[in-house]
Amino acid sequence: MTTKRTTPAEARVEESFALGRDATRLYVRYRPGPSTTLALLTDGLVCDGFIYKYLWTDLGRKLSVAHWNYRGHGRSALPADPRCIDVAAHASDLDAVRRHLGDPPVVLVGHSFGTQVALEAYRIRATNVRAMVLMDGSFGKVTHTFHGTDLLASVLPNLLDFAGRHPKIARALWSRLPARAAIRIAALTGEIDAKAVRVEDIEPYFQHAAHVDFPMFLRMLLYAGEHSAEDMLSRIDVPVLVIAGDRDSFTPPYVAEAMARAISKAELAMIPGGTHIAPLEHRREVADRILKFLAAHGV
Repeated sequence: MTTKRTTPAEARVEESFALGRDATRLYVRYRPGPSTTLALLTDGLVCDGFIYKYLWTDLGRKLSVAHWNYRGHGRSALPADPRCIDVAAHASDLDAVRRHLGDPPVVLVGHSFGTQVALEAYRIRATNVRAMVLMDGSFGKVTHTFHGTDLLASVLPNLLDFAGRHPKIARALWSRLPARAAIRIAALTGEIDAKAVRVEDIEPYFQHAAHVDFPMFLRMLLYAGEHSAEDMLSRIDVPVLVIAGDRDSFTPPYVAEAMARAISKAELAMIPGGTHIAPLEHRREVADRILKFLAAHGV
């Protein structure tokens, strides 16, 4: 029999479930660190933590860390109320996770769609938020800037209609493409930098995405495209680090630049050669930039 060795840090991970406002069970993993300040990691859509593979460890050397799964994602339950899947619902879930963990001082860390969720969570309750780190994301209207056009916003209603009328076909098309084939396509189209990322780091995303309810994902994406936190950016009163890849086609760099300009205490870190998965492609640069930012602000 083979015994898996674990590090002390891995052995200390605590797993539990928070409850959303409609009693949806939300999976949470938590690891105490040298500081009681908590880095709370929030995903992009159809993600269950793959982007935080390295930041979980790197940030955990300085802070306590926690990560959670959206409703209908990963180990969280499907929404108890199927209507509660807009950005505000996810932000409310994030707040429930904060309270579930004892409501410590927190750094809200969001990737992609997690940027919108973190901003709305700050709107809901800024108390105890020490800083925010917003990576490869937008303040809103994401379907209108995807690949620098509004094409996704235009076709999304038709995709929703098709999925509603032909759920089995939509499910099959969504889940049929093998993860390795999807990765090759993403590399060929420049969506990821194949030379900078390891296949085993990106493969979990495609494996998880294949199991997410496709119509639910489309509705979440529709809500993300309708949502905007632009009105509150100038009112944010904590340090914010905006991280972007200069080759990110999902969230074009000009979106990150506009967000950083609108937030009075924001700093922009543009990662040369970075795509939408810059935290995996440029692990050390991203981690060092975050840790230096937090140290400079006494977090």
